[in-house]
Amino acid sequence: MTQQVDDQWADGLIARRAADPGEMTLAPDEEPDELDIAFEPIGGPYVGAVRGRLDALRELVGLSRTRIDAQALAEAGRVLDEASARQRLSARHTVVAVAGATGSGKSTLFNSLAKSQISDTGLRRPTTGAPIACSWTDGAAGLLDRLGIPGRLRRRPLDSAGTDLEGLVLVDLPDLDSAVVSHRQAADRVLALVDAIVWVVDPEKYADAVLHERYLRPLAGHAEVSFVVLNQVDRLPGEAADQVLDDLRRLLDEDGMALGEHGEPGATVLSVSALTGKGVGELREQLGRFVQERGAAARRLAADVDAAAAELRPLYVADGRSGLDEPARKDFADRLAAAVGASAAGEAAEREWQRNAQHACGTPWLRLWRWLDRLRVPAVQRPRADAEIEEQITARQRVEQAVRTVADEASAGLPAPWAQAVRESAVRGADGLPEALDELAAREELERGTSPRPPWWPAAVLAQMVMTGIQVVGGLWLLGQIVGVLQPGLIVPALVMLGGIVGGPLVEWACAVAARGPGRRYGQETERRLREAAAGCGRARVLDPVAAELLRYREVREQYAAVAGPA
Repeated sequence: MTQQVDDQWADGLIARRAADPGEMTLAPDEEPDELDIAFEPIGGPYVGAVRGRLDALRELVGLSRTRIDAQALAEAGRVLDEASARQRLSARHTVVAVAGATGSGKSTLFNSLAKSQISDTGLRRPTTGAPIACSWTDGAAGLLDRLGIPGRLRRRPLDSAGTDLEGLVLVDLPDLDSAVVSHRQAADRVLALVDAIVWVVDPEKYADAVLHERYLRPLAGHAEVSFVVLNQVDRLPGEAADQVLDDLRRLLDEDGMALGEHGEPGATVLSVSALTGKGVGELREQLGRFVQERGAAARRLAADVDAAAAELRPLYVADGRSGLDEPARKDFADRLAAAVGASAAGEAAEREWQRNAQHACGTPWLRLWRWLDRLRVPAVQRPRADAEIEEQITARQRVEQAVRTVADEASAGLPAPWAQAVRESAVRGADGLPEALDELAAREELERGTSPRPPWWPAAVLAQMVMTGIQVVGGLWLLGQIVGVLQPGLIVPALVMLGGIVGGPLVEWACAVAARGPGRRYGQETERRLREAAAGCGRARVLDPVAAELLRYREVREQYAAVAGPA
């Protein structure tokens, strides 16, 4: 899966746009820069935490593609594309963009760093219409091709050999607030591709809302690859430069950009005067150390991954505890049991047991009376068809309500795409569930059959036969005395007959009392079997698919945690 995702993103639009590092793509009317034609080896693979986070991001995108809209994953895809494209290019070079608003003096600062008049400066705005690159070392052609800077706009400084800026590729961008839309678009495109940025501000516009809201605040996470330079301090009298610099630091802190002070990682904040040269040497020294570390590309990529992770956070991080707990599962099983009529089936089984006991252990005369009563009273009519249909509709509604409830429980607190996936899996599983429960109830009833007879029922039947025999003997004895066949003496035969008459109902009552416990257990066992069967059907059709979606979410949540890195 990881390799497949890697290949998919490695072949992205931006990666395909990158030319071979050893070649230059020039327009027909462009002149090649001979110093840039030298072959530069491909950069090595990413190592350490950056590599692990990139692998996790590829895996995350692969796992999420069927659950999350492609537009939401676009930034993550762009980061993967850029990581793949930058990896193919030189690891010895560091591309630094000089960005600023109109009149900030960024082109003048660019020329001061290069110690050459490379970028045009003047009062006419905008002065810089297209990005201009200055490379201190050979072999940066692939990087500049990736930035879309043509050969005619690539320069070399006069003191490029043996300086502390070897490996630096400095790019002067068009004004960030240029009135020409294409200039702003060109600056934005390059800002997304460079390894580091030098933000140039001036005393008049250092608090400009466009600069802070559109650039510094969104890129606050890129503090480690950012230099914020207050230019034109020669225009500020006395301690005004320090006051403006302190206010600039305050604004950067409000933007969320960490400041690299007291040895902590963060943005470097300096004050310079490109016109007089004040502070330019310190900036060159800072850039030199930064370039020699050769970690800017990895830092920029790590910051891009941080930004992508922050953008993806609402899609992966739940508000609270997610999943199905045991009470929710039990409630679902109870609702299905109610829909399938498990309780009613248990009660019916218990009544059947009682009827069978009464039928087996009752007196013959009572059974005869009931038989005659059934002959005189019409049989109970079957329920009407519309009543059966209404009962089926009620059961279906109960099943649908149970599914909705368990889906809401499972998706509570989940990010929207995963909550939707959980609900959809529950709905798909509920399709055909009422019919399956109906078949299940019918099958359970067939398998249950007639209630079993306990071993003491034959003894009760024999006792009833004895009581009946006693009644017959007593009755015949009395009849014989009445007709004069036997000697008179009514007390004994009357007592014998009375004992049979009283003994039969007494045996029946004792059997009914003895049958209550087994009958209740039989009904409970019937209810339990039907309840477990309904719960198993609901688990296979609804709970298992929901659990699979929750497991998939936990997998992507773990991948997202690897992408986001330590908190």
